[in-house]
Amino acid sequence: MTALRLLAAVSAAAFAFATSSAQAEMKKEWVEYTHGDVKLKAYMVYDDSKSGRRPAILMVHDREGMTPRTQQHVETWAKLGYVAFAADIFGVVPKNLEEVQAQTEIFRKDRALMRSRTQAGFDTLIKNPMVDPSKVALIGYCFGGAVGVEFGSTGAPLAANVSIHGSFGGHQAGWAKNIKGMYLILHGAEDKGYPLTTVNGVIDELRGANVPFQLEVYSGTGHGFSTPKNKDEERANTQSIATTGRTLKELFGI
Repeated sequence: MTALRLLAAVSAAAFAFATSSAQAEMKKEWVEYTHGDVKLKAYMVYDDSKSGRRPAILMVHDREGMTPRTQQHVETWAKLGYVAFAADIFGVVPKNLEEVQAQTEIFRKDRALMRSRTQAGFDTLIKNPMVDPSKVALIGYCFGGAVGVEFGSTGAPLAANVSIHGSFGGHQAGWAKNIKGMYLILHGAEDKGYPLTTVNGVIDELRGANVPFQLEVYSGTGHGFSTPKNKDEERANTQSIATTGRTLKELFGI
């Protein structure tokens, strides 16, 4: 009997491990869509073991575009139970700094294009039968933080708009008056390119429009801390993920 009980326990443990491993396995796929004549390719990750509609993350990449790092960010949010979808803003992957700067300049000069290109990704996401269109949050990294401001200004039905070391600037005064949902800004205190004085301008707009917001500032931390370069930035990256996850759970319940 002892041997049988031991065998049963081992078998049960093996089954539980296999089941949990299967549940933890994420489905990863590229989603092709268009904006006018421009062909785009989003990266989507989700838990295929879940059924029914669920909350989703519309993620906007940093200035380097749809890189492996962007894919890693998407996978981070998908593991929390969301359909995570990185919209393709550029339509190309810049090969060097010159191309990065050229791409970002196109959209910084043409904010209407920035907004409509993001709308194309949003529309593609909410058409997915897995997604609850009333429960979508945007998470933008670097360049994606600026995109979040612009897309939010259209009155897009976002439950939350999260900026992780956002590269703010050049936004039209009064942009926050149409914002839906809450705003979460996670920023490095030593970000020289986008200092706290610039962030304060964003906060003033949110306050003036009575938009609920939360600001978290990380000491000893510069721009791009989602790719940490020192211990302070490792701490900031960890805390930014935790704060975002907690905020989304409060909003969506998962």
